[in-house]
Amino acid sequence: MAIDILARNNVTVSGSGSQTIVFAHGFGCNQDMWRYIVPAFEDNYRVVVFDYVGSGNSQIEHYDSVKYSDLQGYAQDVIDIMEALDLRDIIFVGHSVSGMIGMLASIRETKYFQRIVMLGPSPCYVNDLPDYYGGFNRGDIDELLQMMQLNFIGWASYLAPIVMQNNDRRELSEELERSFCSTDPHIARQFAEVTFLSDYRASLASSAVPTLILQCLGDSIAPVEVGHYLHAHLKNSMLQIMESQGHYPHLSHPEETIRFIQQYLASA
Repeated sequence: MAIDILARNNVTVSGSGSQTIVFAHGFGCNQDMWRYIVPAFEDNYRVVVFDYVGSGNSQIEHYDSVKYSDLQGYAQDVIDIMEALDLRDIIFVGHSVSGMIGMLASIRETKYFQRIVMLGPSPCYVNDLPDYYGGFNRGDIDELLQMMQLNFIGWASYLAPIVMQNNDRRELSEELERSFCSTDPHIARQFAEVTFLSDYRASLASSAVPTLILQCLGDSIAPVEVGHYLHAHLKNSMLQIMESQGHYPHLSHPEETIRFIQQYLASA
């Protein structure tokens, strides 16, 4: 029996433009995280948002621990959505790990992609010194994964304010904590392992789609050094340093996020 891709990934389509822009959420999140961004693009673009399998209101029965044991499984879902909607030459906006997921999908099926916007991306989170600084030692990641396994709720409440920052706006970290906790703990842990232990530096040279890298100051997940590394290794890339703090500028500073995406698209 054929899988209904649009139902599986809880795909939502809005807007009225001739070109499509796809927004892809990061780890522990869902499509609702784009709610401050989407309205700014609906007048000029057809807008697509979705949930990865295991996130948001996706159909969790389609989660396959083998398929999703690396980011290529998620990249295949992106391609599936493109095919189901018969899309071509889209703009793909990916937050965090979705930056790499979109890149991997574009390497496999370039025809679907005209431009990519990566918001707080990282090709590798683990330090590989002295040549590469990803922000984490392997032991840091192992401790994080162990905490997720032993005390998932405690992990969420510990991590959310660290990665959100913006400590004067507690409601933001509380929303992120709720989002983390809404995910099945086993799926969340595997997605975290696949994300934080991934290394796609060798794939960067194969990416040919023009790309905007949006890099926040003070990002505890993807430090500025990672943004500069990506810019140096991605062909046709631009690096924009944002004034926003934290890893979730589409929630904490949507106006700045919208402005930089629109400026980049207008420069075509």
